[in-house]
Amino acid sequence: MKKKQKTFSIKKYINKIKKSKVKFSLSEMLTIVVIAILVGILLGSSISYSTENITVTKIPEEMEEFITTYNNVYNNYYGKVKKQDLINAALKGMIESLDDPYSQFLEDDISTAFNESVDGEYVGIGTTVSYDGKYVKVTSMFNNSPAKKAGIKVGDQIIEIDGKKVEGLSLNDISKLIKGNNNTNVEIVVLRGEKEKKFKIKRKKITVPSVSSKTYSEDNQKIGYISIDVFSSNADKQFEKELKKLEKKKINSLIIDVRNNPGGYLVEVTNILEHFIEKGKVIYQIEKKGINKKIKDSTKDKRTYKIVVLINNTSASASEILATSLKNVYHATLVGVKTYGKGTVQSAYQLTSGATLKYTTQKWLTSKGKWLNEEGVAPDYEVNLDNSYFENPIDENDNQLQKALEILGNQKEEN
Repeated sequence: MKKKQKTFSIKKYINKIKKSKVKFSLSEMLTIVVIAILVGILLGSSISYSTENITVTKIPEEMEEFITTYNNVYNNYYGKVKKQDLINAALKGMIESLDDPYSQFLEDDISTAFNESVDGEYVGIGTTVSYDGKYVKVTSMFNNSPAKKAGIKVGDQIIEIDGKKVEGLSLNDISKLIKGNNNTNVEIVVLRGEKEKKFKIKRKKITVPSVSSKTYSEDNQKIGYISIDVFSSNADKQFEKELKKLEKKKINSLIIDVRNNPGGYLVEVTNILEHFIEKGKVIYQIEKKGINKKIKDSTKDKRTYKIVVLINNTSASASEILATSLKNVYHATLVGVKTYGKGTVQSAYQLTSGATLKYTTQKWLTSKGKWLNEEGVAPDYEVNLDNSYFENPIDENDNQLQKALEILGNQKEEN
């Protein structure tokens, strides 16, 4: 006799929770529902969504044990227990059970930093700070930032924020005090030399620069250079701006530097590659549950000048996609050392608590269908960065950059 397939109604599930002895806030109830859905995903359940009801098929009966355990621990444990701590522990345990170094549960503080790094934007005053003995020191400021306009200077020591002394606070706590809602004010007292100075600064949306450019002249060749620190959500917009700036200067060739770039958004590296690769060409491939999808260039935008990509052992994920795609499809030259070797793609989901779930959903493959996970992308010219660069980090001591300039400077002779 065929067994009847069990279905799980979120509405009925919520009603069951309501009947339990523990009172939940709306955010807690939503988090528990997310746990139910995620457990279903991790155990191979299929999910269908509708506007009125969410039905999850084959939800395991063990979910009842989860709710029972949650209630028992919260109600009966002899010490104080925070509801959110129990939920976070359950979520963290599920992600850790995947045994995947790239699937992570990021709690509130780490989640905020992670999202800001990949989004490339935050609301604040546009400074970077670090500890300098007793106080926090301003180490840099973005151009046209609210802090710079207000008169803050690099080297100022922050001693008070909105009337609160910062001595003894962590950098994360200090950052939280400085940041806030757009167009709100923050009062900062700094120590400059032996004098205290007070500044009232209006917080604004700050765009973190992740792309920079410059030009070099080598053997009568004008060579463009673009560095990409991270593929943030605005990386392509910044890249396009810098590329057009270089092309107005009539560059003959281009160096793209993704050394120490840990990756970022897949759509951003795709958009950047579409500036160079011919329409219809396969840029890379995505594999999910054994099914491959070829990602092809969809734009008419393309270039033909010579490109060298600088890579190293911390160029990862999206950086590796850029390097191998330009090598295989555009015939660019790679200089440096073998890349990190991260061949997976993650999806991120932010919970109402502020935490973020990041878990692997796909593999990425080269345009030729090769998976480079734990293997990396090998350079055409292997050049280890000279120790002199670490002692004095100037262009003249950057022998990887110098090799790229040599290759592009000699391109007429090679032709």
